[in-house]
Amino acid sequence: MVHLSLDSTIKLPSGNLIPRLGFGVYQARSKECEQAVMKAAEAGYRHVDSAQGYHNEDPEEVLQVLRKSIKKIDRSGEGEPYIDLMLIHAPWGGDEGRRNNWEALGLAQKEGWVKDIGVSNFGVAHLKSLPGPLPAVNQIELHPFCQQRDIVEYCQEKGIAIEAYSPLMRGEERYWNHPVLVKISKKHKKDVAQIAIRWSLQKGYVGVLSSCDRACLPYTASFIPLPKSVTPARIQSNADVFDFELSSEEMVEIDGLDKGTEGAITWNPVNHE
Repeated sequence: MVHLSLDSTIKLPSGNLIPRLGFGVYQARSKECEQAVMKAAEAGYRHVDSAQGYHNEDPEEVLQVLRKSIKKIDRSGEGEPYIDLMLIHAPWGGDEGRRNNWEALGLAQKEGWVKDIGVSNFGVAHLKSLPGPLPAVNQIELHPFCQQRDIVEYCQEKGIAIEAYSPLMRGEERYWNHPVLVKISKKHKKDVAQIAIRWSLQKGYVGVLSSCDRACLPYTASFIPLPKSVTPARIQSNADVFDFELSSEEMVEIDGLDKGTEGAITWNPVNHE
């Protein structure tokens, strides 16, 4: 098993590195979101996932933060501000709409406003229909009960990094109380959330991604889980997943929990036309 830590990263096609563990802020309210992100940073997270559709970013507050950031960048001599990674949130708009959105993101990347571009909630058919370069990332619902194997296999074959949202199954008791997860959590003296995150980190990992040159594919990459919490203790414990390892037998047991699309707990529009 490859050694993993909170500092572990995956190299994207651009050469930029993306942290292996992210932090989600879905449904966190504005001030609550700010405090949670600060706590996550203190805990060592360096990857925060947000979306305009979450409506937890007050425009005036964002503007103030941007001004402060720009001043810091000016002082540091690091150049113009930019976005590390921008995703199309969902495959809405039909083939034409998706192509137009993708081309617009590509232009933003060429002009230097965005370092890497990707998609979210895209199924295999959506990915195949995109013009130009492949997405660096596809973010989909991904956890032991919804493993989206066809999408995962396609992304791994094409060198598309896979971000896993709702890796904690939103804490739904029907999943958290499953005997397999409870048994494994007791064995490792960890909670079910930590087991789910560790499974996501280990899933499919067969080697270090020292290069993302797509000419050398196929390769197999692990998922990039995005656990969400606004509770300080939980934010910390979700990051404390690097001091133990799931055995191959335990990984197989958890793999066996997959319910396909029926296991999804969110909108999961991967088959949207």
